[in-house]
Amino acid sequence: MGGHLDPKNGVYIGTWGDLGCPTPQKITTYSLSANRQRPLAGTLRAAFFNTFRRSKNQALYVVPPFVIAYAAMNWAIERNEYLNSKPGRAAEDGWFSEQSEMWPGQAMNLKVNQILHHEKSKYQDVLVFESSDYGTVLVLDNVIQCTERDEFSYQEMITHLAMNSHPNPKKVLVIGGGDGGVLREVVKHETVEEAILCDIDEAVVRVSKKYLPGMSIGFQHPNVKVHIGDGFEFLRNRKNEFDVIITDSSDPEGPAESLFQKSYFELLRDALRDGGVITTQAENQWLHLKLIGDLKKACKEVFPVAEYAYTTIPTYPSGQIGFMVCTKDPNRNLRVPMRTWSREEEERLCRYYNKEIHSASFILPNFARKVLDADA
Repeated sequence: MGGHLDPKNGVYIGTWGDLGCPTPQKITTYSLSANRQRPLAGTLRAAFFNTFRRSKNQALYVVPPFVIAYAAMNWAIERNEYLNSKPGRAAEDGWFSEQSEMWPGQAMNLKVNQILHHEKSKYQDVLVFESSDYGTVLVLDNVIQCTERDEFSYQEMITHLAMNSHPNPKKVLVIGGGDGGVLREVVKHETVEEAILCDIDEAVVRVSKKYLPGMSIGFQHPNVKVHIGDGFEFLRNRKNEFDVIITDSSDPEGPAESLFQKSYFELLRDALRDGGVITTQAENQWLHLKLIGDLKKACKEVFPVAEYAYTTIPTYPSGQIGFMVCTKDPNRNLRVPMRTWSREEEERLCRYYNKEIHSASFILPNFARKVLDADA
C-alpha cells in the first residue's frame, strides 16, 4: 500500500492501490483523518457518514478498504449482539429457535403465542414465553430450561434417583433449580425435615414464582429455605451437613461453569454426611460423550461410586439429558433404589419416575458404554 500519515495535519493519504485498483496515470489521492479511525470501531454507518470530507489539496477523502472491513466486522458483531438482546429469537416469525455451539448444526424450534417476560439479570438473559404446544417456557441465555409439558421427566429423575438411593434423607440441598421444580419433588419425601435451595440468580426464582406456579409450588413448603448466592461459595464452609445434594445447573457455560469442575465435586463430598448421595446435571450422550467421560472420571476420583444415568425429554437437545449419581458409601448400588413407593404412590406422586425406570436409566447403549464404563 502506498499511503502514509501526513504528520502536518494528521491525515492518512491513500492511493488507488489502497482500494485494490490499478493505479491510473493521473493519480487522485484518497485520505482519512487518523483521529477518525478510532470511532470507526463502532459501526459501518459511522465510517461512511463521519469520514467523507473534502480538502484544498485532495479531490476527495474516502474510507480506506481496511477501515471499511474493520468497521463492517464490528457492525456485524454489534448487530448480532442487538439481535441476541431481543427476547431470544422468539419474536422472529413467531418462532423461538434454540441454537448453541454446544450442539452445532441443529436447533430446537417452538412456536410462540406470546412473550410473557424478558429481562437481562445480573448473570444472564431471562425469557419466558407461552408456546403453542408446550405451555409456558423458561429460557436462560437462549437455552430452554423447562417447559410445562415435559419438565416433570427431568425434575423427577434428577431428584428421585438421589433421594431413593438414600435410606433416610432428612436434610437436602439443591444448588441451582431456581424454577422450584426440584424442590417440588424433594418435599414429596416425608423423611425430609429441611430442604435448602441456593441459586445465584434471584431473577430466576422471582420469574418462576410468577409464571411457573406448577413448578415453583415447592417454595411454599414450610420445610424449604432459599439462599440467593453462588453455590460454590455456599458449600465452602459446609461440612458433613447434608444427606442429599442435587445440582440442577444449566450447561457448563457462564454462571454454571464452575459446577462442572473437580473442585466442586470435592466440596459436595465434604458437605455430605456419611452415606450421602449427589446428583448433578450431566449433559447428553449423543452430543457430549467426551465431556461426560471427563466428568465421570472426575467424579470417580472424588467418590467411591459414580454412575451415569439419563432420561428422555423432548425439548432438550437430542431429546435426552443425563445425570451423574454419586455416593460416599463404597458399598452402595445406585442402580437399585433403597427405598420404593407402592404402585399407587408412584402414580399419585410421579408422572415419569418409577422403580423400574430408576434401574433402567443406568443401562447405556454400546457406543456410550465403551466410553463411560471403560474403567469399570
